[in-house]
Amino acid sequence: QVQLAESGGTLVQPGGSLRLACSQSGSISDITATGWYRQAPGKQRELLAIITSGGHTSYVDLVKGRFTISRDNADNTVYLQLNDLRLEDTAVYYCNYRKGVTWSGSWGRGTQVTVSS
Repeated sequence: QVQLAESGGTLVQPGGSLRLACSQSGSISDITATGWYRQAPGKQRELLAIITSGGHTSYVDLVKGRFTISRDNADNTVYLQLNDLRLEDTAVYYCNYRKGVTWSGSWGRGTQVTVSS
């Protein structure tokens, strides 16, 4: 079992920055990748960025250049740095993990990011 806990979401003004954290615990030694997703009201959950166990990162075009995924192996935490936030970035942000080629079907509670002036 893997437990995920997202944190760091809050209310921020347009143009602001936040750093979200995904704390991982449990059977994490065989995680091959971690991804950050978000779900805005009335919309489907969407993938934003992935970081592999080897440190390779990838992003969807929507956030490329504004969001940065990273990880701290010592703390078993994966971060998502959000810069130049826009109103449309308002959503609940989630992390998820992959073992082998299979992404987990379980989700944490997420963390709410609200961008508003």
